[in-house]
Amino acid sequence: MTNLFEDLIGQPLAVDLLKAALNRQRLAPAYLFAGPDGVGRRLAAVRFLEGVLGAGQQAERQRRRLEERNHPDLLWVEPTFQHQGRLLTREEAEEAGITRRTPPQLRLEQVRSISRFLARQPVEAERGMVVIEAVEAMPEAAANALLKTLEEPGHGLLILLSAAPERLLSTIRSRCQLIRFLRLAQADLNRVLEGCGAVAEHDPPELLAMAAGSPGALLEHRRQRAGLPEELTGRLASMRDQPMEALALARDVCEALDGEQQLWLINWWQQQLWARGAGDRPLQRLETLRRQLLSFVQPRLAWEVALLELTTGK
Repeated sequence: MTNLFEDLIGQPLAVDLLKAALNRQRLAPAYLFAGPDGVGRRLAAVRFLEGVLGAGQQAERQRRRLEERNHPDLLWVEPTFQHQGRLLTREEAEEAGITRRTPPQLRLEQVRSISRFLARQPVEAERGMVVIEAVEAMPEAAANALLKTLEEPGHGLLILLSAAPERLLSTIRSRCQLIRFLRLAQADLNRVLEGCGAVAEHDPPELLAMAAGSPGALLEHRRQRAGLPEELTGRLASMRDQPMEALALARDVCEALDGEQQLWLINWWQQQLWARGAGDRPLQRLETLRRQLLSFVQPRLAWEVALLELTTGK
């Protein structure tokens, strides 16, 4: 148990709480691992479940099975996209080249599958184990179904991962033991990046600011930034009071980027504007654009109106 969490860097409070639960064998039915994306919540969940299994001589094998998510008593649930009657994770959607207009969601049928999973007899472990990623990404019906599962978890163990716990129903939060995860100090962030061979060498200031102490977020921002055409970001940074240019830029953004990339571009642009001291108005207008894209407003129209307003100052 001493070295179980040795690769979880920069989270001493979370480690102490999880170790105490394992050492005393006093496990809560449900845990809420709350904190920014990319600071070790998934790794902590795997290591904690490893401790729950108490693998002994089978420790290496159990660790591998948990990391690969193929343990028979583990159900790992991720938000999904709906495509032609199928639910696809983010990775599956990317591999299939499916255009993603809005972020993925945890869906009612996924939450119902959790109840069915916990109702069956475990194959090897003493209890069924469920990890739910981005648990805040649920519509109301799915949230209510999850609440019912938390009210009657049986002998199961649930770990909810959330970067925005304030968006969860208060009744869901109250049924979970809260484990807080913090943003990493710069030295810890560098240690994590070195460990995965991704040292922060010459990251632009806006990416470092967007990551805000999260190595996982920094890696994701690097990936998103690399996928953006330089020509588009250059045009955004040097927009002039030219309505036709604004309309052309709106067209090109919508043709070149899918929905998730457009949302990331808004984040990047807001950070650029904030760093330049552009004031509240353009930042708020981009926030309105974000809400419109998430509300199924026609993307090109939303971008056209936003860029016209930002270039003309109206």
